[in-house]
Amino acid sequence: MSSPTLRAIGVAHTPFTDRADTPLQPAFARDVMGEVRFDPRYLDALDGVRGFSHVWLVTWLARFDEQAPEPELRQVPLLLRDDPKMLGIFATRGPRRPNPIGLSLVRVLSVEETTIRFAGVDLIDGTIVLDVKPYVTMFDQPVGDIQCGWFDDRLGTDNARLGTETPQGVHPCA
Repeated sequence: MSSPTLRAIGVAHTPFTDRADTPLQPAFARDVMGEVRFDPRYLDALDGVRGFSHVWLVTWLARFDEQAPEPELRQVPLLLRDDPKMLGIFATRGPRRPNPIGLSLVRVLSVEETTIRFAGVDLIDGTIVLDVKPYVTMFDQPVGDIQCGWFDDRLGTDNARLGTETPQGVHPCA
């Protein structure tokens, strides 16, 4: 099977330079601001983004290295470090994955030329951006009984151990 070709379309610039200090998810840093600076050849691709309040940033969470060893397929997620439990990597949101692709739902503050300024930062400064997709409620918000596996048990409604609060009225996996 041949490997796909990925194109870096831009770079995220954020106040975070160390993974240990970077919020786990955008929901835990709603007011922290960052920006994505795109390669100028993608100027036309940003046409229409101003009309969206939120976008998904698809990112690469590691250096491009085809020779890197594959990560362990069972890991202890960060949120379970104080009560270690091994889980399959596809049941976690950690960055150590077969393909370290990140997905961040961020609030668009402005779009100026080849830069999107956003709030809700969970990225380290210099993170490579692979794609941007608009958030569309009718496509992205699931209906029915939502189940979030071990996150439901771990997070519940008390997130004091994360140093943050669950946004009012928001289910932990929403």
